[in-house]
Amino acid sequence: MKIELPKHRRLQPGPASNVVMATCVGRSGRPNIITLGMYMPISIDPPLVCIGVAPRRYSHALIEETGEFVVNTPSIDLEEQMHYCGVRSGRDVDKWAETGLTPTPALKVKPPLIEECFSHLECRVVQSHICGDHTLFLGEVVATSANAEFMDGDVLDVLKARPIVQKNHVYYSVCEK
Repeated sequence: MKIELPKHRRLQPGPASNVVMATCVGRSGRPNIITLGMYMPISIDPPLVCIGVAPRRYSHALIEETGEFVVNTPSIDLEEQMHYCGVRSGRDVDKWAETGLTPTPALKVKPPLIEECFSHLECRVVQSHICGDHTLFLGEVVATSANAEFMDGDVLDVLKARPIVQKNHVYYSVCEK
């Protein structure tokens, strides 16, 4: 038997989605972290990713100001910090200080990398689109880095990296093939 899902569950009737932590910085130079479930690679050539950020979020204004963001991928070991960065606003707290996460200079953009995350996509905004209650920021990936210990050649070993996936704000990780 099939059931109709409520409006707030219609976008995720299937498997869990990847969780990322985007870093951004405004003109003031103060960096921020936002946890996102709306992330998607959309092009290989040129390399493009898309993130969805609600306009009411503090990070939205920072990304608009500088046109840059970094997509950092956390392992399940960072579940607590990742969740905190998703439920608290950078307007009110310093998420770096509160979580103990370490900002590390990026190679080509102003927003820092999160040292504790296992991979990073440094992006410059090439387009933005208002879609319902979110803005989709399309970012061209200008630099990529990852922790060598989680790589098998140039391919990420997800069983070693243990990225976070979420379904209805319950967090999981990949544990077997």
